[in-house]
Amino acid sequence: MKIEYRNNRAASATGSERGDERGTRLATSLSGTNLARAGDYNQRIVLQAVRLADHITRAEIVEQTGLTVPTIANITNRLLERGLILGAGKRSGARGQPALRFAINPDGCFGIGVNIDRDHVSVVSLDLAGNVRTRATREIAFPMPDQVVAHVRAVVDDILASGAIDESRILGIGVALPDALGSVALPHRPEGYEIWNAVDVAGLFAAVMPWPVYLDNDAAAAAIGEAQFGAGLLYSSFFYMLLTAGLGGGLVIDGSYYRGATGRSGEIGFLPSSGGQMLQDSVSLSGLYAMLEADGLAVASPDELETAASPIAAVVDRWIAQAADDLVVPLAAVNCLVNPEAVLIGGRLPAALIERLAMAVNNRLAASVSGLPSRAPVIRADLAADAPAVGAAILPFNDAVFPSDMILMKVSHD
Repeated sequence: MKIEYRNNRAASATGSERGDERGTRLATSLSGTNLARAGDYNQRIVLQAVRLADHITRAEIVEQTGLTVPTIANITNRLLERGLILGAGKRSGARGQPALRFAINPDGCFGIGVNIDRDHVSVVSLDLAGNVRTRATREIAFPMPDQVVAHVRAVVDDILASGAIDESRILGIGVALPDALGSVALPHRPEGYEIWNAVDVAGLFAAVMPWPVYLDNDAAAAAIGEAQFGAGLLYSSFFYMLLTAGLGGGLVIDGSYYRGATGRSGEIGFLPSSGGQMLQDSVSLSGLYAMLEADGLAVASPDELETAASPIAAVVDRWIAQAADDLVVPLAAVNCLVNPEAVLIGGRLPAALIERLAMAVNNRLAASVSGLPSRAPVIRADLAADAPAVGAAILPFNDAVFPSDMILMKVSHD
């Protein structure tokens, strides 16, 4: 059976409209509502309860959500009919008849996520359980819009031909890219790259894809992905740093992504560094590559940084030390102003190097900043390199099946 979904409006690339039109806020509370006309919200909450549990009974869903037994029975029956959940055997050992357990159906629906940046294009397909079914990354310096669309179209064709996902159950395609992609001056930016500032990205993909298209900032998408399928399952409030060609940030508070007044919260990369430049000029792959280039060295992809021998390894060591120093003051401010449970670092830097950077930052904060009312640990994010693409793939899920306070407000008041 083909799953139904709402055709969400394609969002503008501006921060304020992105916040207005698609400011989906993640719901960590599994509390349902018995308000009239809130059936869609309740169904999403029940699906979330099943998704987060390792098999769950109707009685346990009632206990978690506060909804009535008949409501839970009706909703679970609908979710079974739609193929979003599965019966997972019966739980015995208690009085009465063994209780039927439910589990999420990974094949219930799918999202496709695209991450566009100044040095690569990544495409993933994601199932309802959060499993990445396929992934493909192309290293390409400052790709132009036509190159990106042609590449993504070819990758999606390969995904569909492989049978890895059911085309009839694709909810949409999410696209994550940095704000002002064509404006920020990074080393070796080619002439004409500013064309990205005038491109209707949603329209670009809608012209060649049959599904709804969703846009978001890459760091926001990464933080949303982490909240739904990564460290967000342990930390309800965290600050996310996305280390790619630039440096982005995202803020999740009590399980909800916080966008700010104009959709530009978390922009840590634009803060000043110790050298007087923007922080992302040093704390980024571009900053690391610039250090390598100054020593007459280069790598073809970030993966080569992890196994590189001297003298590249020596430059990486120097960059980690400098990046840790530059992050002390910004992260002290984050701790004081936001008080997160954790600061997560993700992005294209190899996992082992992110671990080293996190350790260096923790050591610098402990040694350099005294009197902080609270200091959150800096740790590697779970999703790491795939985070923006995975977060982009989650955007269709947020619109169609995952819980959101915005859905409740729309359902309750229209």
